[in-house]
Amino acid sequence: MPAPRLPRTLSALLALTSLVSAVTLDCADIVVDKQRFDLSPLKGPHSVHWLDDSSPSITSNYTFTIDICAPLQRTKGVDKEEECPHGTRVCGIERDGDGPKIVRVIPIAGNYEHDYGRPLDPKITRLKDSDSHADASKEGLRIELHGGKWPFEEKGNKGHQQRALVEFICDAERDGLEGDEPDKREKEEQAEALERRDEDDKKKKDKSLKVISYKFEGDNKVGVLRMEWRTRYACEKAGSAVPAKSTGWGFFTWFIIILFLAVASYLIFGSWLNYNRYGARGWDLLPHGDTIRDIPYLLKDWARSIMSTIQGGGSRGGYSAV
Repeated sequence: MPAPRLPRTLSALLALTSLVSAVTLDCADIVVDKQRFDLSPLKGPHSVHWLDDSSPSITSNYTFTIDICAPLQRTKGVDKEEECPHGTRVCGIERDGDGPKIVRVIPIAGNYEHDYGRPLDPKITRLKDSDSHADASKEGLRIELHGGKWPFEEKGNKGHQQRALVEFICDAERDGLEGDEPDKREKEEQAEALERRDEDDKKKKDKSLKVISYKFEGDNKVGVLRMEWRTRYACEKAGSAVPAKSTGWGFFTWFIIILFLAVASYLIFGSWLNYNRYGARGWDLLPHGDTIRDIPYLLKDWARSIMSTIQGGGSRGGYSAV
């Protein structure tokens, strides 16, 4: 039957609305523990090259690209298999040593809810409120992003879950773009990327965005990328606190509530009285039912008299024809 379609449609719309609110990260208006942060000046893709030399025999060469404000865009001239899927916010690419050959592409975090049912599910924490003693002295915020998996195409529980932990640390002397490595993933620019990897330690320290580690953690072997981003936009500025919402109701709200309750009580009591005393039914149950039925006509007559007064105010100068 066609009748149930409306409730199903409304349910779908409500579910979609809640879903959008759940997976969206508005970098221009982040509110955590009554503090507001605007990270929009850091928008756009930023790449960091990192060598994993934890293994004595194998050194892994990674390029991590992040856009905290929007999904990463496709790179012109690069095969689809050499990039993370649409919706990715944090992408990792591992290469074979110093060569350009790509070993694997790792979608670490992104919103893949529409195609794969994997939401971004951002979790934001104020560093001062962290349970860690080391974070208690820091000013800034931590953003945890989810949705990634590798291999990404594996269905069910196969593959390793991924997530990104990015700590935005307050540094009044930095805008967050110092030592920035733009997103240059085109094949012909790999040589330049490898040269940047061999910069001296002093220059590396000047970079605002750094990779702390990427490794599998926990019993479930979740791939966790930890990054640090020093920027003035993570500082808690005076006046950026979100004012507390008033918990009390104003006079006008109470007036409306009391008026509604008074009218409802009058109608209910009057209907009960007419039913028990006179055996009234239908419209006759309501007190002053005749007057209530005449309200539309009274309003129409009142509006007509108003229009007549307005239109006839300047005609004939107050005289009528004899």
